[in-house]
Amino acid sequence: MKAIRLTQPGATELLDVPVPEPHDDEVLVRVAGCGVCHTDIGFWKDGVPTRHPLPLTLGHEVSGVVAGAGELYRDWIGREVIVPSVIPCGRCDLCRAGRGNACQSQLMPGNDMDGGFAEYIAVPGRGLCPVDDRGPYGLADLSVVADAVTTPYQAVVRSGLKPGDLAIVVGAGGVGGYAIQIAAALGARVVAIDVDEGRLQAITGHGAALTLNSAAVDFKTLKREVTGHAHAWECPASGWKIYECSGHPAGQQTAFGLLGYAGVLMVVGFTLAKIDVRLSNLMAFDATVQGTWGCRPELYPEALRLVTEGRVTLKPFIERHGLAEGTDVLCRVANHEMSRRAILTPDGAPGA
Repeated sequence: MKAIRLTQPGATELLDVPVPEPHDDEVLVRVAGCGVCHTDIGFWKDGVPTRHPLPLTLGHEVSGVVAGAGELYRDWIGREVIVPSVIPCGRCDLCRAGRGNACQSQLMPGNDMDGGFAEYIAVPGRGLCPVDDRGPYGLADLSVVADAVTTPYQAVVRSGLKPGDLAIVVGAGGVGGYAIQIAAALGARVVAIDVDEGRLQAITGHGAALTLNSAAVDFKTLKREVTGHAHAWECPASGWKIYECSGHPAGQQTAFGLLGYAGVLMVVGFTLAKIDVRLSNLMAFDATVQGTWGCRPELYPEALRLVTEGRVTLKPFIERHGLAEGTDVLCRVANHEMSRRAILTPDGAPGA
């Protein structure tokens, strides 16, 4: 089979490799599509080490059809599925406590094992999300549910968002764009904040009731705009739900600065950079800051349902490319030349 292998930092090749044999607790998935995430760029370009030694097939946003299975998962053969981007062990104390996304034995395709930039992938059968209804999408399109949609879905659910709440999303592209759509689908009034006017325009009409360019106004003006619109919409003056999705220090500063009484800040984006904040604000405002990593597989079916029922849309934000274009696509994503989520599809992929 064909696979895009990371052979050393900065170097990928499209190679012929053996089709993997699933173990008893695994399934073999014929890949329909695999989304290209900035995590893949980190492994490829930025020197972020993978947990599995190189060479390694990248890609963790996978949809496809179960083409084979070990003894424990024979009944899954022939089913269309989404593979979780983070697969908890299901047995440890964290998993039993409902915190499987923090499982220390979790497995991530394209990091702990070969990923989905390939024609086939072997993965643990636990946690698979069945695709019984694709809605208006091809199976390849639904690959982005595995991370770009479910990651913000978990953040929104864990924040305790309720209909009528004010939701503020800092960073309106990628994961942030889906956070905006999800919060709106669950009944919130959503403010989208970004430094890129193109991203703000793209999300207008897809859940954002107000868009603000934080590069064009100072923080006091931005906060005044948010407060004024929250009042006009009759949203509560407290308990704002804030989702930091930019993964940029300036975005994190903005998000923390908007945190008020009984507010909740969910940290979704990632950066190695540090910021200065006054933690005593959390005490003074009785506020909460919480990190959130990936998404527990149990939450995938409801996130998928939001997409297939049309409450969250993918089509304006994705585009397909052949697997053979993978290295070029990685370059373009790394150079910020693509505004949509790229999905790599092998030749003859199922579920078009």
